[in-house]
Amino acid sequence: MNILYLNHYAGSPALGMEFRPYYLAREWVRAGHRVQIVAADFSHVRARQPQAGDELIDGIAYRWLPTPHYQGNGVGRVWNIWRFLSQVWAQSRRLVAEFEPDAVIASSTYPMDIWVARRIARMCGALLVHEVHDLWPLSPIELSGMSPKHPFIRLCQAAEDAACRDADRVVSMLPKVQDHLAAHGLDLRKLVIVPNGITLDEWPADAQALPPLRDDVGAAIAAQRTAGRMVVGYAGSMGLPNALDTLLDAAALLHDEPLAFVLVGDGHERERLARRVADERLANVTMLPPIPKAQIPSLLAQLDIAYIGWQRVPIYRFGIAPNKLMDYMMASVPVLHSVAAGNDPVAESGCGLTVAPESADAVADGLRRLAALPASERQAMGRRGRAFVLAHHTYPVLARRFLQAMQR
Repeated sequence: MNILYLNHYAGSPALGMEFRPYYLAREWVRAGHRVQIVAADFSHVRARQPQAGDELIDGIAYRWLPTPHYQGNGVGRVWNIWRFLSQVWAQSRRLVAEFEPDAVIASSTYPMDIWVARRIARMCGALLVHEVHDLWPLSPIELSGMSPKHPFIRLCQAAEDAACRDADRVVSMLPKVQDHLAAHGLDLRKLVIVPNGITLDEWPADAQALPPLRDDVGAAIAAQRTAGRMVVGYAGSMGLPNALDTLLDAAALLHDEPLAFVLVGDGHERERLARRVADERLANVTMLPPIPKAQIPSLLAQLDIAYIGWQRVPIYRFGIAPNKLMDYMMASVPVLHSVAAGNDPVAESGCGLTVAPESADAVADGLRRLAALPASERQAMGRRGRAFVLAHHTYPVLARRFLQAMQR
């Protein structure tokens, strides 16, 4: 099968997020299929930007289209989206002639790529697939407060309606989207749930084979252990949706208890959070710059408890599919999950505790409860999390499920 994968923000291990297109495509290539990813050469989520042009990465053909740089979610990002989509539209005939796709996947987080994907699919009689990451325009409305009457929101809504009406298959990472998509015209027989996951080759079975952790991170954790404290860790993006203010509030409540907090990552909120730590003299909190993805298993192996939090917003009723949580569970570390959502992998797997979101008291109490457990019970939680991921969330399993959805 020839699979044309349109994903504006697609990345790779060397470039950074988004990783999902790379991991799915790599499994499809290993199974003997051809994959052409078309992406922009600039994305706000990548650590490093590629050069515009064609590139082969691990057997996957990438085409990087030149797009303007931007910051934040304003006009610059909209212009970047427009430039990407207009170039894919202009290259439609070329892509059909060069690649002869059997399936075209529209997968750019925002839904407007469905129109160019539909154009290409109709040119060559290919299967049209719409992949749902977040629910746009509902996400900008409920998370960012945009008006439903805003022209950009109306454009997103027209695109989502077109995707629900015209796609031959809809693949969603979010497990509870059925009612929402049906309300916008989707025949639910077309819907397949394929969540996020992990790739096994990044997780050595032998802990001795883990890559060394960067010196400053390793030293920070070692210092806390020497002081007799358990280490609560967070690894990933530092934005408003990650509810790290709640974690800092909980750290303040726990300042006299033998718990230390190590936060590793970057994002729009990092500088403000660091000022909070300094201004409030949160001596039990250490914030460190992001580490390479290859070192994430090494970091998580050093934690006693891992934290993941969410805002209390209605949109999570449709489900969550966080990569970070899959990493935590694969690392066999017990998880404190602060969330109210349509699904909860921590509760489903029994790998930790779930508490109310945006409640410092609830987070502090949950951490106390986990810390008070015998080490053997925390280890058992960790093993349950890892077993859950291995059964349901490895990319070989997910790629096969996605591939089956693309069979006519």
